[in-house]
Amino acid sequence: MRRLAFSSLLLLSVSACSLIPDYHRPSPGIADSWPAGPASVSADSTQGADAAELGWSKFFTDPVAQDLIVLALNNNGNLRVAALNVQTAEAQYGVDRASLFPAINGTAGLDRSVMPGDVYGGQSTGQNLREYSIGASAVSWELDLFGQIRSRARAQKEIVFSDAETRTSTQMSLIAEVVSEYLTWLADRQGLAVAENTVATEADSVRLTKLLLDHGTDTALDVAQAEVTLHSAQASVAQYQRAVAQDMDELVLLVGAPIPANLMQRMEAVNTLAAEPAFPPLAAGLPSDLLTRRPDIRAAEHMLLSANANIGAARAAFFPSITLTASGGTASASLAKLFTPGQGSWAFEPQLTLPIFDAGSNLANLDIARLEKRIDIADYQMAIQQAFHDVSDALAARSTYADQITAQQLLVQADQTNYDLSLMRFKAGVDAYLTVLIAEESLFSARLTLISLQLYQQQNLVTLYKALGGGWKT
Repeated sequence: MRRLAFSSLLLLSVSACSLIPDYHRPSPGIADSWPAGPASVSADSTQGADAAELGWSKFFTDPVAQDLIVLALNNNGNLRVAALNVQTAEAQYGVDRASLFPAINGTAGLDRSVMPGDVYGGQSTGQNLREYSIGASAVSWELDLFGQIRSRARAQKEIVFSDAETRTSTQMSLIAEVVSEYLTWLADRQGLAVAENTVATEADSVRLTKLLLDHGTDTALDVAQAEVTLHSAQASVAQYQRAVAQDMDELVLLVGAPIPANLMQRMEAVNTLAAEPAFPPLAAGLPSDLLTRRPDIRAAEHMLLSANANIGAARAAFFPSITLTASGGTASASLAKLFTPGQGSWAFEPQLTLPIFDAGSNLANLDIARLEKRIDIADYQMAIQQAFHDVSDALAARSTYADQITAQQLLVQADQTNYDLSLMRFKAGVDAYLTVLIAEESLFSARLTLISLQLYQQQNLVTLYKALGGGWKT
């Protein structure tokens, strides 16, 4: 009894063995703080919300943007594929983990055979054999003495976690893309309005110059110059009309479904970027916070842990394996006697396999596992460095776009004043129309540049929110 208890304890202790290497998180390879300088004056600011804790509905407070996001989360194809990848990985983990347990099958069979008589010593009649059987069998159950099966299951489990994080990262990117494209659509509509207003203004200028030409106070050159400005503005109208249509096509693609008519009406009621609610301020935090905030970094680390577990499986291949095959039931030559006493049958077939010579296959597999881990370490570090780059760039842009927009607004005001004065001097006969033309082109360009800067500023805040790990909580 003591021997049996000791043997069982020894078997359990051996089966608990794992050859997976101890995991040590690699060095992230980034600085401890964000870059300092004139372009990063607000990089170290702790004022604002933690992006990872701020749900997307709290950051994107515009009801139209929220409805677009909900549509995308429900219909986007890439997000559905990411979710299905998680389910596939979970199913594969179930397959790998099931190998830890014996597979027991119920069996029932009939064996019939006929042999000629001369096979059995020249008997005149042949042998007609019949055997019925019913029972259960455990087929080729491998005792996981050195953790090979558990290591493979652990590796697959980490892949499940990685796919889940990838799905979260896909959701974050989708939300950011939807909002960014919506802002682009608004900006292009605003640019279209500026171009259409310029066309209307220049059409009046053409009529005025033609009237002055008829009265002899203007020249054909002035009319030609006015027409040049008019046609240039008309070309801009066509350009922005195309951009608005393409923006809507891209938005429908991201959403994954036609935009409902009532939502479209609400979208068209918003005319400018300035009508959008301001985004809440975000705290940059420390670069090391990205290791827990960003799903793409966590996904890369889970892949590293999976590779680490695969090394344990490759190491276990060098050790013996024990496979058990067993069956039990009843058997009889007559179906009527199948369940009578004395017809029981069983078989037990343990098998020990010891690697002796494999031409270096196990060593090569171990080398592959180690190299794959080194690749995953590099991928993990690159994911961190890319995240650091994304946040650092967004922080630098956040602190400079505001100053640039302020300067551009002053430029628009100056160009507007210059245009108004030039037009007055032209109407008074003091200056030629060329002065008005130059002022109008400068004003038109300044207005469009201001719209672009306002768009870039808001898109950058969306990028910063995603880069800091926000967008995956509702």
